[in-house]
Amino acid sequence: MRRIAGAVLSVLLAGGPAAQERTFPVPANVTTDGVPPIPMALVQAVAPYAQFRQAALRAWHPTGREIIVTTSFAAVPQLHRVRMPGGARTQITFFTDGVSVRPGAAFLPTGQAFVFQKDTAGGGEAEQLFRYDLARGSAVLLTDGKSRYGGPAVSRTGQIAFDSTERDGKNRDLYVMNPSNPASRRLLMQAEGTWSAIDWSPDEKTILALQSISTSETSLWTVRVDTGEKTLITPREADPVRWAVSTTPGPRDRGAAAAFAPDGRTIYALSTRGGEGGRVWKFDGTRWSAVTPPEQPVETFALKPDGKTLAVVFDAGSVSRLQLMDAAGRPLRTPAVPPGVISDLQWHPLRNEVGFTLAGARAFNDVYSLDVARARVERWTFSEMGGANPETLPDAEIVKWKSFDGLEISGVLYRPPASFTGRRPVIINVHGGPVERERPRAIGRSNYFRNELGIAIIYPNIRGSAGFGRSFEELDNGTARENAVKDIGALLDWIAAQPGLDKDRVMIAGPSYGGFVALAAAIAYGDRLRGVNPAFAITDFPSFLETTEMSRQANRNAEYGDPSIPDMRAFLTRISPLTNAARLRIPVFIAAGAKDTRVPIGQAEALVKALKASGTPVWYVRFEDAGHQQLTVPTNDFSIYTWVMFVQKYILN
Repeated sequence: MRRIAGAVLSVLLAGGPAAQERTFPVPANVTTDGVPPIPMALVQAVAPYAQFRQAALRAWHPTGREIIVTTSFAAVPQLHRVRMPGGARTQITFFTDGVSVRPGAAFLPTGQAFVFQKDTAGGGEAEQLFRYDLARGSAVLLTDGKSRYGGPAVSRTGQIAFDSTERDGKNRDLYVMNPSNPASRRLLMQAEGTWSAIDWSPDEKTILALQSISTSETSLWTVRVDTGEKTLITPREADPVRWAVSTTPGPRDRGAAAAFAPDGRTIYALSTRGGEGGRVWKFDGTRWSAVTPPEQPVETFALKPDGKTLAVVFDAGSVSRLQLMDAAGRPLRTPAVPPGVISDLQWHPLRNEVGFTLAGARAFNDVYSLDVARARVERWTFSEMGGANPETLPDAEIVKWKSFDGLEISGVLYRPPASFTGRRPVIINVHGGPVERERPRAIGRSNYFRNELGIAIIYPNIRGSAGFGRSFEELDNGTARENAVKDIGALLDWIAAQPGLDKDRVMIAGPSYGGFVALAAAIAYGDRLRGVNPAFAITDFPSFLETTEMSRQANRNAEYGDPSIPDMRAFLTRISPLTNAARLRIPVFIAAGAKDTRVPIGQAEALVKALKASGTPVWYVRFEDAGHQQLTVPTNDFSIYTWVMFVQKYILN
């Protein structure tokens, strides 16, 4: 394979012969500007690294031992049934644009139907609710087809509660419905801001609801089903506290973690109250008390339907640790789970069995379950890896460095095989969020850079990342935003001191907010970088905050700053890459989605125009059918082909 990669590189660098090589056609739903033709030899070399699959748990069947998962066997994700551990994945949805990759599927109590989310805006994230009838093999739209809807909370008799922006496009009100009769939908509570339904009380008289104020602050309320009257049940704190939200959320994980106990009065919830990390807390109707200890941060948990057992996912650094506990928080015997990061934690409604999605350092997402009665962990899906055998690549390393203010920053380093000698080029890839987190994981197509081109990849957890405590998460808020960029400057210092890394051949990339950081770092440290790849990136904060989808604006203002305040607007304008485009002199590769409602396409278009005006080399790929980081398999393939060409031209030349 490396001989092919070397031949491709020779063609790209030689210039003339590339014109006579067979080239890969640009897909019909992709527009490019400044991107050279893609040699078929490169496509053939990279293609095996794209042949991977992954699966995520969506719902347990309420009576039988089977699950619904999301996985892709073609261009887009679909829902599949799996009837036993290791069983075949039987596809049950066949939408041309696929289903939502986010959680949001739940069986109705009879097991004859389930409710799920699907985007009907072709990438615009207008998530709708559908009922799928297994006997008929058909899906029925339950919502209006254009507004945004949150995932369903299902009652014992099959009623659902959910949030929606349908009233004004901005605020997320709460609704209830009998999904067998969509006409039964009614407004439960008119809200201001972002709310979501989490659980029903066993008597179905009360709904547990989450109010999201910012990424750092949420509250729990109970809402009466008959009147819509709401009652705050979490105390207001001097410092922001997060309730019922996973402490290590990812872009595909809703992360809600709260539930009624069977008595209908007791409530369990995850919270950052009283500390830096998450803990499980219990509400007895009057007061909250901690269930888990403060020294063991919790990522998420699930309460068994009988209320007697908790499945708790503790943060063990680079991996998660699953622990069973009784209702009082006393540890129970728990079989070991393979190392990895756990999400989508769900108890079977009747069985003594908890299911989850596991992402390992050498494997993509797959579904597992812990059968408590038999003390056995079983794997339900076996997804293909593609490309290089992951067992032949070096283990991921956790690396640490001191930033400008002495703060310790960490990241995950993936080195190329030892057969590549000498100082190795480096790609820095910054996650979005900002409240996301990098841990050792399978990196798919990016293994091509390691295994074929000998490039090291570093995924940093700069300040603002999740998983390092509330204080760390908030160190980049508001006017402290530039300090996150300085963490990248300190990383460049660290790279320069490493004998196996080449400080003169470094690139930086990042999606969404990570794209802003990558651009800002390229402006500040352009003399130490070879190129930058911002994807779906924020380029101008004021216009981003004013044009991002309406229901997100208040939350984003709390994170970045309110542009309606003159001083804050001036600050946000000053730090925006668009303002500093003339200082961006290294090659830039911009990717964006025309249907992106989080970071609208105008962000990319304005920067492309400014860079062209200043003479900066710029490659631009516009995905006409894509929302925010929502590529199909073919468009994702095209994205990696162009990215590989960019890296080969500007790092390896």
